[in-house]
Amino acid sequence: MEEMTLSKRGKHDAEGTGVLPRAEIVRDEHPLSLGKTSVWNQYFQESEIIEQIDRDVKRTHPEMQFFNGDTSDSLSNQESLKRILTIFAKLNPGIRYVQGMNEVLAPLFYVFKNDSDEHHAASAGADAFFCFVELLSGFRDNFCKQLDNSVVGIRSTITRLSQLLKRHDEELWRHLEVVTKVNPQFYAFRWITLLLTQEFKFSDCLHLWDTLLGDLEGPQATLLRICCAMLILVRRRLLAGDFTANLKLLQSYPPTNIDHLLHIANKLRGPLPY
Repeated sequence: MEEMTLSKRGKHDAEGTGVLPRAEIVRDEHPLSLGKTSVWNQYFQESEIIEQIDRDVKRTHPEMQFFNGDTSDSLSNQESLKRILTIFAKLNPGIRYVQGMNEVLAPLFYVFKNDSDEHHAASAGADAFFCFVELLSGFRDNFCKQLDNSVVGIRSTITRLSQLLKRHDEELWRHLEVVTKVNPQFYAFRWITLLLTQEFKFSDCLHLWDTLLGDLEGPQATLLRICCAMLILVRRRLLAGDFTANLKLLQSYPPTNIDHLLHIANKLRGPLPY
């Protein structure tokens, strides 16, 4: 009886309808395979991205009921953010999802979702996704690690900010980078990659973005002018500070009059350094 059972099992496996023998498992089909074409490896990578998106979305503006309340609307808004970021990651395998993209998406979704026209508000997810893709198309190189040291990467962008400050206020530039040795990467990395969303109140951020997205010079040039204006606006405190004081000030930028900040930024117009 046992021999008959084993015989049937062997025949069953041989026909390809039973348990696949270990020796016949293709390498890229093995759950522990790290191959780029492995469906399992891709699955685990996507799972990690989805988990990261979920964590970040839950931390998006925790002080705002719109993003982090317990109501059905708040939870629905979170799901919309997750869906947009997940789709973006799948459609852009070269970048996928980078921590902080949720902060860039949040203002766009908020504005569309609060449209006075209910019909337009119902399409907030689709509209926000389209604008998010368009916005990042101009800043995507800042999120790509492979380009960090290239002429279009984040370090090059920060260098352009440093040169812009040197052109308009060499005394302040020298004090920051030569005397106190405050590397602009210590503060400008977050300013630039997150488009200033973490430096000001949400309402002030929306005000800034009106200029950032509407200026004819384009968002990249406008962003650098605003960042330079932020430094000039607190120059007196920076010139009086040492490394520790200045770094603390720039990593936790003080509340400021946004109209005045934009006025200073507007006075810095001109060709950007390359």
